[in-house]
Amino acid sequence: MTKKTKRIDYWRDPDAPKPTSRKVSASAFVRDDEGRVLLLRRADNGLWTIPTGGVKKGETVAQAGVRECREETGLDIEVTGLVGVFSTPDHVIVYMHGDKIDEVRQPINVCLRARVVGGAEAPDPREARELRWVAPDDLAPLDIHPAIRLRIEQGLKGLDPYIG
Repeated sequence: MTKKTKRIDYWRDPDAPKPTSRKVSASAFVRDDEGRVLLLRRADNGLWTIPTGGVKKGETVAQAGVRECREETGLDIEVTGLVGVFSTPDHVIVYMHGDKIDEVRQPINVCLRARVVGGAEAPDPREARELRWVAPDDLAPLDIHPAIRLRIEQGLKGLDPYIG
């Protein structure tokens, strides 16, 4: 199976294509001892994001979050809590090969709190152009999709898990 070649994210767009599937993903909201947030710049669309990827058959959401972070950043993490569950129909992702739409997905994301326990920063160039630790006050000017920004904002609040 070849990797999807193009991804288009829609947010609160009435003209977005209708979803054809739903898939659960796990994301990792990772902070260091200085309170900075781990971000990577996506290779496919150039947007900043937190480590995120699909939950595979035979693994838990927590295992998926740990695996995705390792694959995308080279860092080993430990899950320490839950930021929330994000399932709004406002977010639709289109995956395309050339001009052909392969899938229109309405994601369900479980965002996990985590901390680094090992590994070394080594972003996978197929996944990430760049890896960066960002102070909360420096997040505003970064090009972050609204669905990801919501996860980050909820993670920074540190309150009860978000369900939405």
